[in-house]
Amino acid sequence: MIVPFPGGVTSLEAAAEGTLSQYRRLARVLTVTREMVALAEVGDWDAVAAREQDRRDDLARCFKEAVSTEHAELVAEALAAILHLNEEMMAHLSKARDAVLQQGVAQVRTRSAIGHYEQVKSQP
Repeated sequence: MIVPFPGGVTSLEAAAEGTLSQYRRLARVLTVTREMVALAEVGDWDAVAAREQDRRDDLARCFKEAVSTEHAELVAEALAAILHLNEEMMAHLSKARDAVLQQGVAQVRTRSAIGHYEQVKSQP
């Protein structure tokens, strides 16, 4: 879902060149962030990371110019939604990090057990 921000691409040439209005760019950031959360849910962290750079670039371009006071509330709502989605993504990241840590601990235990077994096996 794209937030219906006012403005937009003013001509077909601008659309072809990839020039987006501030509001469309922010709507795209929101859409990409939602995609990133969905990818994080399934553990596709490479895809999340690939989209993150594009998202950062869009955010930087979006706020190169001031937000009009007329649309400040809409922009604030979009930013609040992005922050909420970031929190969801961070929760998924925390779970994935914990799972990786647990796998590491299990591997250390397995290596230790193998080492002990090798010691017992090599004793006469």
